[in-house]
Amino acid sequence: MFTPLDNMGKVTLMMDLITQKQRALGSNLANIDTPGYVRRDIDFADYLNSMNSPLETKLSEKLGPSGVIEERQYEEIDPAHELMEIQQNSLLYTMATRRMSNIITEMKTVINVGK
Repeated sequence: MFTPLDNMGKVTLMMDLITQKQRALGSNLANIDTPGYVRRDIDFADYLNSMNSPLETKLSEKLGPSGVIEERQYEEIDPAHELMEIQQNSLLYTMATRRMSNIITEMKTVINVGK
């Protein structure tokens, strides 16, 4: 069973991934007409599949100094697809912030009950 601090760490890491993806998607839209620009993306499946193993280790291996943005060669940028991905990513961020809020509320309850 995870403690609230374990859950908080995992939600924080997920929020960081969502933020990185949002930056990549924004960069894709900003560079849609830039010759030679390579589309950037983050595949959450690489990280979600590792939830039973130490996520922090997998992330630290993947993140390195340059972040987790993958460059996909030969993929054209479709503005409608990028906007849809931004909306979906925004929903994920909203869900993650709600989960973080719930964890904080649980921790406050535990602290207040222990007084």
